[in-house]
Amino acid sequence: MQVAEVLEHVGSAIDVVGVACIVLGATVSTWIALDSWRRRNGAKIYEPYRRNLGRSILLGLEFLVAADIIKTVAVTPTFTSVGVLAIIVLIRTFLSWSLQLEIEGRWPWQKEEEPTVRAS
Repeated sequence: MQVAEVLEHVGSAIDVVGVACIVLGATVSTWIALDSWRRRNGAKIYEPYRRNLGRSILLGLEFLVAADIIKTVAVTPTFTSVGVLAIIVLIRTFLSWSLQLEIEGRWPWQKEEEPTVRAS
């Protein structure tokens, strides 16, 4: 087996991990939301559900980008494939930033606000 074949398999495996993160994350997020709603008799679940679902999508996107980079650069490094990779990475990066903004209310490059401590 040549190096290109091994890297193709590695890229495909990472693709599967990325999709699994999204699917499992959606399943677990839904389970947690329904369990929380059932236990707390109609508790508000939208925000925590959305936050958990967004985190699983972000994690899955990171794996999918890594797989694309491995498969494109290591296996088929043509100018066209690198250009397509650049477009895919840009789209996925925009999606990641948008999800980050939705989940945490800030851009990834912004510092987290430190909680203010009040003197008693």
